[in-house]
Amino acid sequence: MKKKIAIITGASSGLGREFVRQLDKKMETFREKSAGAEKLKENPKEKSNDILDEMWVIARREDRLNELRSQISTTLRVMPLDLTKKESFQTIRTLLEGEQPDVRYLINAAGFGKIGSWKDISIEDCDDMINLNCRAAMDMTQLVLPFMNRGANVLEICSTAGFQPFPYLNVYSASKAFLYRYSRALRVELMGEGIHVTAVCPYWVKDTEFIGTAQNTENSTYIRHFQLASREKNVVRHALMDSELGLPVSTPGLVCTVHRIAAKFIPSEVMMGIWAFLRRI
Repeated sequence: MKKKIAIITGASSGLGREFVRQLDKKMETFREKSAGAEKLKENPKEKSNDILDEMWVIARREDRLNELRSQISTTLRVMPLDLTKKESFQTIRTLLEGEQPDVRYLINAAGFGKIGSWKDISIEDCDDMINLNCRAAMDMTQLVLPFMNRGANVLEICSTAGFQPFPYLNVYSASKAFLYRYSRALRVELMGEGIHVTAVCPYWVKDTEFIGTAQNTENSTYIRHFQLASREKNVVRHALMDSELGLPVSTPGLVCTVHRIAAKFIPSEVMMGIWAFLRRI
């Protein structure tokens, strides 16, 4: 029998790490139900079909990934890889082809943003945003899909920033727009195979490293406050629930839900004008 696994990128912190924790809790529940069914002489296979044998966690910071081992009960395979480097994908390809796992979840949570005008953000940071937010997520998906079967779930961690152009967050929002459109189209392509793709589009998340990293530029004062920011536990809980329901888009919070609806009807120029006002508050 093939090993059932989940693959989570960006797992050393933020949403990626929280996905690992919440998936582990979900697996604990499944294991308890399976054990209970066995005691009652029921068919435990019906309870254990969705139990993961292992989670493959990917990020640059190996020490952070190793810390997760003591926090969860599911077996972790730590993969300290930099997904801005193409050679990392050859390592992943070799493991997948060698072990032939049944991938039940692919969660592309690796990514980062930078706040500032075009002159405040280095070309290197711009390139890395595109490489990590766009190319790495796409490459991971293309690599992993041949190892996914009916009922599997792909979660692409996009952003509410992908719904419209954002001055002073321009490269980041453009990269998330790419991932959002890619996710929406891929979902349709995979419908017949029973693989669900969900674009997860949260608003600011206050208790991750994202905001601190985004502000680390020559001038990040263009965005002064982050009102009504979400929390990672709520974002991940809603994202997993929406994925299990097979929803094409998860907007885990009031602000991102309203934003998604508004961006469908209000011209981009008007939305950018509203943004120009809100970012100064």
